[in-house]
Amino acid sequence: MNILWDTDPGATERYRFALGVDTQALDSAAMVARAIHDNPQVEQIVIGSDIPIDRACELSEATRLDRPEIGVILLRSRVDVTTLSQALRAGIREVVASDDHTALAEALRRSRELTSRLIGHASGGSAREGRLITVFSAKGGVGKTTLSTNAATHLAHSGLRTLLVDLDLSFGDVAISLQLVPAQSIYDAVSMSGHLDDEALRGLVVTHEESGLDVLCAPNDPGDADRIPVPTVSEVLKVARRSYDYVIVDTPPSFTEHVLASIDVSDALVLIATLDIPAVKNLRVAIDTLDMIGSPKDSRIIVLNRADAKVGLRPEDVEAAIKTPIAVNIPNSLTVPASVNRGVPIVLDEPKSPVSLSMKELVDSHIRTGRDDEVGSAAAAVGQTSSRKSLFRGRK
Repeated sequence: MNILWDTDPGATERYRFALGVDTQALDSAAMVARAIHDNPQVEQIVIGSDIPIDRACELSEATRLDRPEIGVILLRSRVDVTTLSQALRAGIREVVASDDHTALAEALRRSRELTSRLIGHASGGSAREGRLITVFSAKGGVGKTTLSTNAATHLAHSGLRTLLVDLDLSFGDVAISLQLVPAQSIYDAVSMSGHLDDEALRGLVVTHEESGLDVLCAPNDPGDADRIPVPTVSEVLKVARRSYDYVIVDTPPSFTEHVLASIDVSDALVLIATLDIPAVKNLRVAIDTLDMIGSPKDSRIIVLNRADAKVGLRPEDVEAAIKTPIAVNIPNSLTVPASVNRGVPIVLDEPKSPVSLSMKELVDSHIRTGRDDEVGSAAAAVGQTSSRKSLFRGRK
């Protein structure tokens, strides 16, 4: 199916030779965006010559993120180098003179062929999106980064393609926790906004050699955090899901707009607390906030860290306070800060320790799925032989 975005009521009849009968004419960007969202049969968008180039490019960039198989063709009364360059950067497939109907028909044919190949590639399974897990706590110091790094390391060490994203943009500790010295960070994605792809993302990550985990680190300069737009973070996460089996997102202890963007596209949300009143209170507030903004309850995984500490508060007391069952209790251990100081995840340093076993239980029982296990088994075999409702959409 084609969409023709043109303000001229007679445009459909004028381009019928090239477009054919299966075409819907719309006269606003909002109507086009809604049609793309609601109708999976849309394959081509033709943008009329009277639509400003900036608005045409904006629609193309948004379409490339949400429906990359859709082809966008731009009609112009005059085709010049500047227009071609701007259209190319926005992901528009071809620019055609508005009075050359034969050229438009040929451009649509080529675009349909490319769309068919892209759809066929995706249906073959290789373009299956991975799972995105956001790890969050409304209070600092509860072990959120330690849990994120160990969960991601366990996934990667199991043979699954895994990316750990440090979304604590001001004071992220993922890099230092894994003793990584990144040359790039998520801040470098800002210059690629609207054009980020798998290859560009690979250029931004650093690999933890011992586990094979890829890490997208936070900026070294805390001042860069304010210069990272929320749409850039959303774009990074969308591209990452297409490139990895799992994306684990470590977050700061507050509901920033960046965190909300991650929660919006997450398959699961790990919420962490410890056995102290402030942490439990903040967990209760976080749960209430998530309920208020419409986050699905069945995607939440409650983790109690240092659950056996003798501090006058029990796991049962926490469950009563938050009115939600705890999925995993992680015991207290002095080996955890020691492993952090050495920059070696405890799931690798002491894989049989109670802490490691509880973290692996979290991953294997609550994060991984049966379908993903098949991917992991295949990846492990290769390694042996070769060596919802949107929460963020609409926020201003």
